Amino acid sequence: MNNGLSSSAPRTLYIFIDEGGNFDFSPTGSKYFTLTCVSLYRPFTLHTDLDTYKYDLIEHRLLPRIEMECFHCADDNKHVRSRVFSMLARSVPHASVDSVIIEKQKTGPALQPPEKFYPKMLGYLLRYAVKKAPDVGEVVVITDNIPVAKKRNAIEKAVKTVLASMLTAGTPYRVMHHSSRAHYGLQIADYFNWAIYRKSEHGDDGSHSVIASQIRSEFDIFRKGTRHYY
Repeated sequence: MNNGLSSSAPRTLYIFIDEGGNFDFSPTGSKYFTLTCVSLYRPFTLHTDLDTYKYDLIEHRLLPRIEMECFHCADDNKHVRSRVFSMLARSVPHASVDSVIIEKQKTGPALQPPEKFYPKMLGYLLRYAVKKAPDVGEVVVITDNIPVAKKRNAIEKAVKTVLASMLTAGTPYRVMHHSSRAHYGLQIADYFNWAIYRKSEHGDDGSHSVIASQIRSEFDIFRKGTRHYY
């Protein structure tokens, strides 16, 4: 697609990140924690389709929930969820999604505090995503808003450390924390992460099978023989 730029010109790589599970490492917490990122370049063609679908839902009074401001996989009903996954399978580039899967009971106590656990796992995820990206002009990492300052600062430090060590000297990068309502990219990451988390936590691979070709890697930190998708 011609976007007015030379095909050889460095492009900005946007990495949208979402997470699943919780930080409760007791037997009552989730069994798994997942971190998933979607790596995209402009133009974001799927955003128009999602926006059109959202307004179709409004005009036909089919909103899955009254307060719906954006797509959120866990809250959307099965009909909306199915439609969105079909759109993702059709429009998100092949092999653009990476995920880290952590079986929490295998995590040592020293690594369990969120300010230690999250940056460590995020570092694994970003190293793989950036390594697989072609030459880029800039990297922009976007996460959902993070209310806890300690966690937010730790994440920013982890992202900057990974990017600074992997990118060509002088390649700019930024870290942003925005509401998921502000970016369809974050909503897309939420959908992919939900499917990966459901497969790990509940053995439900129905949605995962629909978007499997978009998933480049699923790295189970504590299990040998991790399967990668290329």
